[in-house]
Amino acid sequence: MPQLRPSWQLSVTVAAILLATALLCRPLRRRPTDLIGAFAGEFTLVMALLALWQYIGQYVHRQVAGATERALLIFRWQHDVHLPSEVWVQGLVLPHPWLVRGVNDYYDFAHLSSMAIFLVWMWWRHRDVYPRARNTVVLTTLACLLVQAIPVAPPRLMPQLGFVDTALVYGQSVYGPFGSGIANQLAAMPSVHVGWAAIVGWYVWRVSSSRWRVIGPAHTALTVLAVVATANHWWLDGIIAVAFMALAIPGQEVARSAWRRWLNHRGLAAAEPSTAEATPVDLII
Repeated sequence: MPQLRPSWQLSVTVAAILLATALLCRPLRRRPTDLIGAFAGEFTLVMALLALWQYIGQYVHRQVAGATERALLIFRWQHDVHLPSEVWVQGLVLPHPWLVRGVNDYYDFAHLSSMAIFLVWMWWRHRDVYPRARNTVVLTTLACLLVQAIPVAPPRLMPQLGFVDTALVYGQSVYGPFGSGIANQLAAMPSVHVGWAAIVGWYVWRVSSSRWRVIGPAHTALTVLAVVATANHWWLDGIIAVAFMALAIPGQEVARSAWRRWLNHRGLAAAEPSTAEATPVDLII
């Protein structure tokens, strides 16, 4: 199944092409080229941030000590607070090979592809809200990356607890056996998969008036099912990622309000209304 899974080198190349396109379109001053230039300029930033995330992610972990112990702590804590067992969720899926292959594909395919489609759709159809959605993606991802500096073993690396690495068993794994593959296998906490899916679900439901807006929350629910049924994440991985998203959304409003109060205090709001409207949160991130 085709999917978007670029390396950081490819992301840098795409960002460079987009930047060149934006610079070439700038002096032409025609509506079609203005639109292309605006799109290229905005997504230069998105691809550059993606490249940075991918590059840093390769070097986040130098030590794996304690990853299994932390996973066991999460497992016991979830049991203590009576969260449903991920093993039980897997047990519902494992008897059905077609369903196992489906959740494996969804985990692999929908993550980056859905985010790319979401950002383009937001920019094209809801450009007034797009900066806030983009900022939420950036802030949530950076928060997740910071926590991922502490390695935690995902459920699929804990067969002693009854988990099955469904993607590896069915030959669909993007990771491969532990110690190989394209991604760090101990960067499971928090779950960027769930964080991004929650962002898509939240904004699609909030900004769209179409009856098809249910696709956003449905994607969130399917992602949660996929990451658990494939044993790629603990429940807590997703809970923390969603908490970061929940903080990033109002956090932007707090930053904007603080910025406007500072402008008012300095007497700049009336003199520079455009600056008062476009805060550093919108311009920098």
